[in-house]
Amino acid sequence: MADDRHEEPRDRPIGELLKQLSEETTTLVRQELELAKAEMAQKAKQAGVGAGMFGGAGVAALLGLAGLTVAAIAGLDAAMPLWLAALIVGLVWLALGGVLALQGKRKIQAATPPLPQQTQESVKEDVEWAKTRAKSAKR
Repeated sequence: MADDRHEEPRDRPIGELLKQLSEETTTLVRQELELAKAEMAQKAKQAGVGAGMFGGAGVAALLGLAGLTVAAIAGLDAAMPLWLAALIVGLVWLALGGVLALQGKRKIQAATPPLPQQTQESVKEDVEWAKTRAKSAKR
């Protein structure tokens, strides 16, 4: 027996067409949900990397300020007052922390908006496809 799905839609009973549309819609929704899950997992991973960079920026700034600040201030103290040496070294380490924070911010922004954009486009295409199928079934 030949597969009835290869017949012209207008030659098939409306009930059969609706059943097929329902099955295809269910399959399509499942596939779109899987695509959305995969896309969201990828964006979450990227956001996690950005958040980790923010954490690394904080640790690097703290350890840098604690260890190297003392050595730099002591070295500059020979050429200038102690307070000025401390101010210069402190500003350098804060600038480094700021650069790392900006890099982390860029990574997080790259992961937003946390919407599955590919899935949205695919759903729009699916809606247009379903409309076209519904129009041809009515003829």
